[in-house]
Order: sequence, then C-alpha cells, then structure tokens
Amino acid sequence: MNRPDYFLVDLPAEAVITPDLITQAAQTLKLNRERYLSQRTTVSLVKTFCQLAQSWLEPEFPFRVEALQLGPAAAGIPAATLARGLDDFFGRFTTGDFAAWLEQEFGQADRLDTLGASRPEQRGQRRSMAQGPELIAWMPAAEPPIGPLMNLVEGFLVRSAQFIQCPKPAVFLARLFAHSLYEVEPKLGACLEIASWGDGRPELEDALWVETDAVVANGSAPKLEAIRGRLPGKVRFFGDEERVSFGFITCQALQSLAGLEIVENAVADIVSWNQAGPLAPQVFYVERGPGSAAEVFAEQLAGALAKWESQHPRGPLLAPAAAAIATRRSLYAIRAAHSPDTRCWFSQGSDAWSVVYEADPRFQVSCRQRFIYVKAVADLTEALQGADAFRHRISSVGLAATEAQAQDLARQLAAWGTPRICPLGRMQNPNLAGRRDGQPTLARLVHWTDWEL
Repeated sequence: MNRPDYFLVDLPAEAVITPDLITQAAQTLKLNRERYLSQRTTVSLVKTFCQLAQSWLEPEFPFRVEALQLGPAAAGIPAATLARGLDDFFGRFTTGDFAAWLEQEFGQADRLDTLGASRPEQRGQRRSMAQGPELIAWMPAAEPPIGPLMNLVEGFLVRSAQFIQCPKPAVFLARLFAHSLYEVEPKLGACLEIASWGDGRPELEDALWVETDAVVANGSAPKLEAIRGRLPGKVRFFGDEERVSFGFITCQALQSLAGLEIVENAVADIVSWNQAGPLAPQVFYVERGPGSAAEVFAEQLAGALAKWESQHPRGPLLAPAAAAIATRRSLYAIRAAHSPDTRCWFSQGSDAWSVVYEADPRFQVSCRQRFIYVKAVADLTEALQGADAFRHRISSVGLAATEAQAQDLARQLAAWGTPRICPLGRMQNPNLAGRRDGQPTLARLVHWTDWEL
C-alpha cells in the first residue's frame, strides 16, 4: 500500500539525503514540538497510545493487515511470529499500566504536566516538575523491530520531538506504526521524523546531533564509545550496550506437574521475534537430577520446536545467518560424535531450529533464529559462575522453579546483579512499567525544576 511522504524514510530510493535536509527536518521538529506537543497533557497522550494500541490489536485494522501481509518479505518476519509479537507488545498498553509506569518513574503520574509535590517535598516546602529534552535522536538496535516503537512512545511521554535513525531491519514496522499515529494524530506525527541511511554517513549524524539535546543509542561498547566521542558537548548521551539473556530451570520444577508446561514456555521465549533482541534466551541452564533431567529437557525442547515449526515456520534466512548456523551445527555434530557430554537435535532438511546440549556450563551466545543451548548444572551457583563473563551484559533471566524455591533463587540472582527476573514464557514480554536493564527509562531522559516555596 502506498503511503504519503510524511517522513524521510518514505522518500524514493533515489532521493538524496543531505546534511542540510537533516538540519531543516530537526529544526522543523522542534518548532512543531513547541506548537503541538509541549502543552499536551499526560492523560491525553496516554489515551492516544492506548486507543492506537487497541486498533493494532484488531484483526481488520488496515495497518496490522499490511504488516502481516508484507512483513515476511519486507522484514523477514513470518506472519504468525509477527502477529504474536504485536499482540504481546500492544497488549501492554493500558491506562493502568501507563499510570504505574509514570508513578514509578516520577513518583506521580502528572509530574510532566505541572509543579507538584510528593510527601518529602511537601515537608520541605517544595514543588517540582520534570521536563524532557526538546529533541531526542534515537539510534535503536535492529532487533527486535518493536524497539523503535517503544522509543517513540517514551519520547512523546516526556514531550520531546524525536528523530529516529532506524536500522534497515526495523524500518518496515516503525514506518507503519508512525503512519498509523499520523493518521489519528497528525499534529503529534509532525513532531516525529524517521530516516534510515545505514552506516557510512557521519555527515548526516553530525548535522542531526548539532540540533539535538539527547542521543540514545544501542550497540556494542566500541560503537557507543565512538558515538560519545563525536557528540557536541551540550548533548546528553545514553548508550545502551548490547545484552543477552538466559533461563534457569530447577530439577524439582521439571519433575512437577508443570514439567511439560515449562517446555512450552521455553519454546515461547525462543520463537518470539525468532529469538531476536536482548530479552531472548541464548541458554537454558537446567539442574541435574535423576534420569538426566537436562538431556531429557533438551530432547523435549527439540520436539516442541519441531511441532512449532510445522505450524509456524520460522521463514528463510539471509545467507550470512544461514552460514553461521551451518558452521555452528557442524562444530557441535563433531563434538557430539566424540563426547557423551554433547548432544544435538537439528531440524531435518533445514536450519529452522537447533538444540545443543552440553555439560559445560560456560555461557554461549547462540546464532539466534531458534538456535538454543541447554546446559546441565549442579545448581544456580554453577550457572552463574558459567555466565560470569557476561555478568555486566545480562538483561533478563527466565526462571522456572517451585514456589518454595523461587524466593531464594530470586534473591541469589538479584545479589549477582540480574536486572530482571521473570517467569519462563514471559522473557520477551516485559511489563510496561518494568525497568530496562535495571535502569529507569523515562526518568533518565528528563531534568527537574525545583520550586522552593
């Protein structure tokens, strides 16, 4: 479906984006923010996003229909995977969840609207108000593709105009969501710009950064340091390093009546967004127990992935991703042939899914795309020792344990520094109000004004 040219990403492929064009776009965004966004109330913005989310949950919503029809070709995401991801994402958008999020970040939900006072401030005879940057430049990760959508919501909640420099894999969904917002709130849409120029255009980034107040970027540590070094001194920088996640499953939980449910929940975490993004599990640590519990779990996981593939195929891969899986499979097939400490289960005739069991507890970053490790450990302590090299990069731990075990395990994970602990099956579907990687999301963007009475 043809869309109007509201954003730079809508321009034809032959269009030339210049630094002057970026400067003009950024200045227009700031002007539109002053006209249309700065005086909007939090209640009105939350209402807009909740209503738009409800539309995206409707099967016949034109933008959702287009996403599911064109998503497999345009973004490499199977329709079933995309539909499930959209339902999970937009299902979080309720007025109650937004209120809880805002209260958690600012103490009161209206702190971006007016000078208010918490109880400590009342005792100190103060009022205060939070204000967001005039213009935020976002540089989100390529996966999962809902990342830029969440950035957009965060920026508008703090009343900031936004320029999203979107990576190619995420452009399709970000563009559709932006157009759906423009259709219902054109003035709000006028405070947003989306562009995608790939790497190798530093002159465009420099032109943008001169006009911005804050830059939020995702990527590797070297990439983030390179960006930090190029920013003008007035610009605040928030660098979110790439992160990974894993699951931990106790033997007692597997032996309970919920054993098969645990397998299904683990599969749900793997197939969500085809295992893309920081919340996707790379490894499942399983406590050793009677009957080779970890190996049995790995075999059951393989069977569940095979069943899922028959109903919801992962879809074809680009050549580099397929080559990475083929190489990794060959390596572990050789290991399995020579050691009982390694076993493999691979989809036949395709690279649709892969399960590798190892007795070695060291954390492994998988190829993603439904490639998962299962590792046997004596207990959570051994699992954390195995993952210690990635300790500063862990995003989430999915936990499957009995009720009697969960409290102590959660404390141990918290003491280790785990930012987020959640039930298995919800790793890729965080609570809207949840802190991201242990840090506030909205509160970090704002500055405060204190009024001493």
